[in-house]
Amino acid sequence: MTTPPDPALVVAVCTGNICRSPAVERLLAARLAGTDVVVASAGTHAVVGHPVSAPMVPLLTGAGADVDGFAARQLDAGLVARADLVLALTRGHRSAVVQLAPAAVRRTFTLLELARLLPHVDPAALRDAGATPGERLRALPALAAAARPAAGAGVDDVEDPIGRGDAVYRASFASLAPAVDALATALLR
Repeated sequence: MTTPPDPALVVAVCTGNICRSPAVERLLAARLAGTDVVVASAGTHAVVGHPVSAPMVPLLTGAGADVDGFAARQLDAGLVARADLVLALTRGHRSAVVQLAPAAVRRTFTLLELARLLPHVDPAALRDAGATPGERLRALPALAAAARPAAGAGVDDVEDPIGRGDAVYRASFASLAPAVDALATALLR
């Protein structure tokens, strides 16, 4: 009997791990529930042990994501090393990830950059990469990196809403949620 491979791991990274990265984690986990993909998050300067920031909770639950049991954690090199894909919420977070684990450079993108690249990734090539979302996820970094010349530059940072009003939380959520949906859709095709 063949042992199935370990699930693919996506890690979302922001600063405190209480707003943006948990939003990505919980949204993507909800979209990929029941697949061979596990989603986690961490912060470059995490507020370790804290739950999702209160203003983010209704945005997540309204989108069908569960926030129960979340506790912020600090990003470390071991988590990055295990990740098949790292989704940074800003260019600064991406730099921090690569500084912590230089070998992760080829599988670390900002969330918005990856969303911008996805339309330029050949769906047939992604499907051919594997039968499951996890297998496709493992192939996605190389396919997305190859699409960089076609995609061009764009906005890569999701605004940090911490300590700001509900409108900023909504704007931050509105910029990251479609990117998460685009990723989930690409993996589930």
